[in-house]
Amino acid sequence: QVQLVESGGGLVQAGGSLRLSCAASGRTFSRYGMGWFRQAPGKEREFVAAINRSGGSTYYADSVKGRFTISRDNAKNTVYLQMNSLKPEDTAVYYCAADLRGRSRTVLGDYDYWGQGTQVTVSS
Repeated sequence: QVQLVESGGGLVQAGGSLRLSCAASGRTFSRYGMGWFRQAPGKEREFVAAINRSGGSTYYADSVKGRFTISRDNAKNTVYLQMNSLKPEDTAVYYCAADLRGRSRTVLGDYDYWGQGTQVTVSS
């Protein structure tokens, strides 16, 4: 069983920055691929960013490319999402997820464990 706990969400003005963190339980974090997804009210959960087990491969949704950066610290069992130049349309609940096969996947169904989410609200 893997437990994921997100933190770092909040209210920020458009153009501002936030850094989300996702702490994972267990001693095998370095084996997991990790992803960030988000879900806005009335919309489906969508892919944001992913990173493979080593951190050598990353993927981003087109909507966040150049503004968001995913990274990981395997010594701290934590994955991060640095979000810059935030826009009102980035408002959503942000979830981290773990893929036990260590890949950097863009599809929800490829992930095995999910956190509870953290709210990000960007005001205009």
